[in-house]
Amino acid sequence: MNNRRKLVIALAAGALAAPFGSFAQQQGKVWRLGYLDLGSRLSLTDSGRYAALIQGLRDLGYVEGRNFVLEARYADGKADGLDGLAAELVHQKVDLILSTGTPASQAAQRATTSIPIVVTVTGDPVIDGLAASLARPGGNITGMSSGIDDTVRRLVELLNVAVPKMKRVAVITNPANRTHASMLSSIQAAVRKTDKQVLPVGVRTPDEIESGFAAIARQRVDAVLIVPDAFLLQQLTQIAGLASRHRLPSIYGDAKYAEVGGLIGYGADRNENFHRAAIFVDKILKGAKPGEVPFEQPTRYYLVINRKTANSLGVKINNELLTRADKIIE
Repeated sequence: MNNRRKLVIALAAGALAAPFGSFAQQQGKVWRLGYLDLGSRLSLTDSGRYAALIQGLRDLGYVEGRNFVLEARYADGKADGLDGLAAELVHQKVDLILSTGTPASQAAQRATTSIPIVVTVTGDPVIDGLAASLARPGGNITGMSSGIDDTVRRLVELLNVAVPKMKRVAVITNPANRTHASMLSSIQAAVRKTDKQVLPVGVRTPDEIESGFAAIARQRVDAVLIVPDAFLLQQLTQIAGLASRHRLPSIYGDAKYAEVGGLIGYGADRNENFHRAAIFVDKILKGAKPGEVPFEQPTRYYLVINRKTANSLGVKINNELLTRADKIIE
């Protein structure tokens, strides 16, 4: 048998032994994936989002430590540090950057116009300046959008049903998140239709969340609405605890909020976003241009009600809301 024939047979045997999807990647290539998060490492792992991302990649043939490595940077809620962290990833010459949270995505965008960026969670990428449109983003960015406008309107509706006598509602936002201005406007427009008042409260740090709730308590509001945000999501347990301490019915744009003691959580499953982000990574590493890969929006939203919290606050959740819930925590 000549050497050429031996080589052909060896290559064929290797192909049969290789895991499904391995030839979607360059032979022997170890991809360097950057990851930039406004939140903390602990929040990413404890929430299950990291596991969802890694499983999504594994499903497509990418195994951490074998054919890709993850260079991660966490801002721990400090948005002003994101530009430096994004620059570090660019300096590391990563092949692609995954970003979580609008400020993180914008920092990555400022750091590079050539390295592809896949967004795991953001509000409205068009409003945020990350994309020209959802269908054709242009530039070097694509990923998952949260469908924020529909979510915030739904939050107001659900809160009105849960607390029908509500007259004043505090709305907690993160001023570092540019999307929150439009979210607040949507909430104010929805609340005005029901002749209620809105008290906006901006917070950027855990200490400001603490002082913000103290100010809310002094204003004698009837309920609290927390808008979706990567930093605020990281602080779910703190926020739910303060809402309970100040005896305030509360709602947040993520179903997990009710699972940590908040009254109502409503939103898309963020873990699903992270799992699906792997599909974007795979497409781009195979040669797709980010600007030609449409942003995706969630197709499924979840409503979770914590009846134990409702009982402790003296809030009677009506049957209409209970029947609509995907999960009730007793």
